[in-house]
Amino acid sequence: MSRIALVGEAWGIEEERQRTPFVGTSGWELNRMLSEAGIKRADCFLTNVFNLRPRPTNDVSNLCGTKVEGIPGLRSLQSGRYVRREFAPELERLYTELRTVRPNIIVCLGNTAAWAMHSGGSIGKIRGTVFPSFLGFKSLATFHPAAILRQWSDRVTTVVDLTKARRESEYPEIRRPRREFWIEPNLEDLERFYGLYLQPSDLIAVDIETAGNQITCVGFAPRGDVAIVIPFTDPRREGGSYWPTSAHELCAWRYVAKVLQLPSRKLFQNGLYDLAWLWRNYGLTVVNPSEDTMLLHHSLYPELQKGLGFLGSIYTDEPAWKQMRKTEMLKKDE
Repeated sequence: MSRIALVGEAWGIEEERQRTPFVGTSGWELNRMLSEAGIKRADCFLTNVFNLRPRPTNDVSNLCGTKVEGIPGLRSLQSGRYVRREFAPELERLYTELRTVRPNIIVCLGNTAAWAMHSGGSIGKIRGTVFPSFLGFKSLATFHPAAILRQWSDRVTTVVDLTKARRESEYPEIRRPRREFWIEPNLEDLERFYGLYLQPSDLIAVDIETAGNQITCVGFAPRGDVAIVIPFTDPRREGGSYWPTSAHELCAWRYVAKVLQLPSRKLFQNGLYDLAWLWRNYGLTVVNPSEDTMLLHHSLYPELQKGLGFLGSIYTDEPAWKQMRKTEMLKKDE
């Protein structure tokens, strides 16, 4: 059985003629990217969500209609456009193929394949991260090779994603790093964490979150597997402050200042933003701010994106955490 299944969108002209996926121009480019990622095409199972060519143009939107015309229970493939019921057998065929092959990982090439495996989401937001598919198999999404031919700058990212897929193909389960997070601490928790982890550490990762004109929380991570989050706002509580009294909040800020003054090296992601916020808005200085993941990554790979979500997708085994957040709109008076 193949450890890697590559799922595309639909046939193009050459695919329709040969009745085989990825044999046209995009297929040639896929072969080159697979080779650079250390993957042999012959070791993969290749298929499409739709083993047909959309008409009148080679655009999957031609397979879509209104919600009433769509396959019951499935989300829209594109905004307001649902795959029509007549194409439901194509999805059944795809799922049967994958259940037969039982790959260790399914690589979703493009938005349509990602939609078929877990209801979609923009490739730009979910690519490079491992997620469970509808079928229970591990999946990873990246750009379709046809999209690479239109947007060449995404090619290096796709090769990185395929390289990650090769590593993930060694085992079928999703493996996440074990982390210990201290959240919603009290003042006693802060001091305990300080003595256990922060004071002995020679490198402390620092991160702040902001909203409006205030810092909402500060995070410290003395190791890759342990961190503490110190909240300062909480919309669930009367007055909007996390801390029960102004005296408690002042103690928490003094604690933050104490950590920032430790001689340990400080690690940031886009640290100029955090440093400016801490100084200009709160008068807090940082001793030994010596590392910045964004700048280091950019110095190594200037052609790649620099955002934290992107770095997480290529350097870690975390899920697409920014897509997991739930937010609520609050009225102004709240």
